[in-house]
Order: sequence, then structure tokens, then C-alpha cells
Amino acid sequence: MSTDDLVSLRRDLHRRPEPAWREFYTTARLVAELEDRVDLDDLHVGPDAIATDHRLAVPDEPELAAWYERANEAGVDETILERLDGGQTGLVAVLGRGEGPTVGLRVDIDGLPREESDDPDHVPAAEGFRSENEGAMHACGHDAHATIGVGVLERIAESDFSGTLKVFFQPAEEVVGGGKSMAKSDHIADVDHLLALHIGLDHPTGEIVAGIDGFLAVRHLEIEFTGEPAHAGGHPEQGRNAVQAMATAVQNLYGIPRHNDGKTRVNAGVVEGGSAANVIPEAARILAEVRGETTELMEYMDRKARHVVRNAAEMHECEVTFDVGAEAPSATSDQELVDIVADVASGTDGVENVLERDELGGSEDATFLMQAVQDHGGSACYVGIGTDHPGGHHTATFDVDEASLTHGVDVIAGAIERIGRKRP
Repeated sequence: MSTDDLVSLRRDLHRRPEPAWREFYTTARLVAELEDRVDLDDLHVGPDAIATDHRLAVPDEPELAAWYERANEAGVDETILERLDGGQTGLVAVLGRGEGPTVGLRVDIDGLPREESDDPDHVPAAEGFRSENEGAMHACGHDAHATIGVGVLERIAESDFSGTLKVFFQPAEEVVGGGKSMAKSDHIADVDHLLALHIGLDHPTGEIVAGIDGFLAVRHLEIEFTGEPAHAGGHPEQGRNAVQAMATAVQNLYGIPRHNDGKTRVNAGVVEGGSAANVIPEAARILAEVRGETTELMEYMDRKARHVVRNAAEMHECEVTFDVGAEAPSATSDQELVDIVADVASGTDGVENVLERDELGGSEDATFLMQAVQDHGGSACYVGIGTDHPGGHHTATFDVDEASLTHGVDVIAGAIERIGRKRP
């Protein structure tokens, strides 16, 4: 793909961002682009690309239906769209080129549920590719990731790569909800080496991070308190106050002791309950998350959080239930792939600086796929593609320097070609 082709695809995807499990237009658009550009061996779409039962944080049916209809009105191929019904989005593209290792590349494709800036200084607004889906935005660069994935497939198809390349166009990263469904699919089972990538991460255009580590394992907890309503003035003693239980839990969640073995985090991101000032509230809820530098440390925080919450509920004579909304493990990039990426990047036009490693400091569900490959003896690596961005990730003014698209294709495709010249 030429630079103009990469920019054109990225801008089209940017114009129509779709949040997690609602990537109907995005999936269909990528299918059309791949079928036009690359002679693939297989193209697994929607439920054929994922293990549907392992999807996490899936929105309700009315929400899915509204986004499905929006994609339909945008004019995508109806036969593809029908295969994505129920929010079964994403795809896996397979390119076979003879004997050799099976290499995977994971790129995420979802947008964020936030409004995009319409300031005339914001390049997408100024040049006519600002989000047309109000309330949704590609504020983290996944439009660029998907574009790089297409560019890499075309580049490898034209190269002397020997082996099999699988590109996982993964839905629902922003809610850490899609990685597990792809890691539990059959498509990852024979992958010998896996690369994943992210653009930006506060690294400038021309800088490549060969291996990113520091992924915090994460779990989202949906906590529901149930009490007993009563008139707050007339018979307060008859009530069991779910909001009191919730408030006690929130206060004590932040008192969980940190652990000597590494970083731990807890946050109560949503707290709500009650219906009126004069009613003892019978229902309340918390949406919380726990994180840890390792999966074991995250599990420690989870055990402690549940202990705190159960005791808060008991103190106020309420019942409590827990559901896991989404989760992802920790992971580490393997040195053998870090070395390959660093060597390729150092000889790539436009790359001015190569860092061997850096820490993410957050969570990412590519770790499910990384762990799956590593667990059966393969290697995995998460690569940072630097880009200048005027606003931080997840902000209304986030954008990417489109020169980084070419850097991403060159580095990732070059690394895959190098791996293909090695024999397992």
C-alpha cells in the first residue's frame, strides 16, 4: 500500500468509529479492503474468528441493534454484516507462503464512547474526517492499528516470507473484552511467534519501542447490593440501606494493603443507588477494577476487594453479588523477538530512535493472546510505534501523525520477514 492508500483507509475508519462489540462497519470495511488487495488463504469473519462464549463486557441487544442498523445505512456488504449479528465482530486473515513458522499479528479495531473535538485546529475536523458517529471516537489510534494490519498483510504477500501469517483484527480492546475470545479460538493454537502493536503511548514520531512490558493484570467487578426499602422519616428502622453498604465498601476498598511483590491498584469507578431523598435505598451498585503487576497480584487484590465488600454488606444487613465484567492477565515481551524488532527498526527509513524496552503502566488484553502463545512454547512481543499526537490518548483532540503508518508497516512487516527466514 502506498502512503496515500494507508492514509485513505485510516481516515475512513476514523470517520466511522464503533465502540466494543459494535464494530460492524469496521469489520465489513476491513473485509472489503483485504479481499480487494490480498489473495488470502482464509478469511475468518465474526463468529468464525472468535470464541463467542468467551466475549466479555458485551452490550445489550438494543445497543447492538442500533449500531448494526447504523452500519447497514452506511452501505456495507449486507452478507458480511449478517454474519456479525449480535455483536460477533472481528476477523482473522490467513496468508500462507509455504514452509516455515506461523506468525501472528494482533491489531485492535474498536473506538471509544466519547465525543470528538470539532475545533478547527483539530486535523480530522479541519480535513473532513472527524467522527460521523456522534458520541464515539477513535481516541486511541485503533484506526491506525487496523490500517497497519492491512498494510502488513499486503507487504508480506509481496515479499519472500516463508511460513504462515495470521492477522488478528481484534474487537473490544477498550473494555478488555475481546482478547480472551480470540485467545480461546482455534486460530491461536498453531502460532509460533506473536507480535502486537500500539501507536503513540507518548513516544514521538520516529521512535520505536521494540518490546513493551509493564502490563498490569486487570479485572472489572460489577457489584450489586440489595437491601430493604422503607420510609426514611416514618420507619427508618425497617429499612436495610444498600447505599450505606456501598459507601462503606468504597471507603474500605481504598484501604486494602498494597503488596511487597509489586504494583497493585483498586478503583471504584462508578457508584450509584437510591431513588429519592425520603426512601431508604434498597439497591446500589459499584463498578470497580483491581489491577496487579502480575496476574497473581491482581488475584490478591480481587480476594481482598471481595472480602471488604462482603463485610460491608454484612455490616448493613444487605446481600451482595459479584460479576466479572472483563479481565486480562499480565505479560512480558520475549527477548528473541525484541532483538529482531530492534534490529529491523534500526535500519528502517524514518526511524530515528529505537528503545529496547519500556513499560505500558496500564492494561491491555493482547496479553491473553501473548500468554496463549507463550504457554505452548512460542514467543510474543508487544511493539510501540511512536507518533506525535496533539492530545493525550482518550482525549477529544487525540490524533496520529500519519507518517507513523508507514513506519509501523515497515517495522512490523520487516520483523515478520526476518522471523520467516528463521526456522523453528
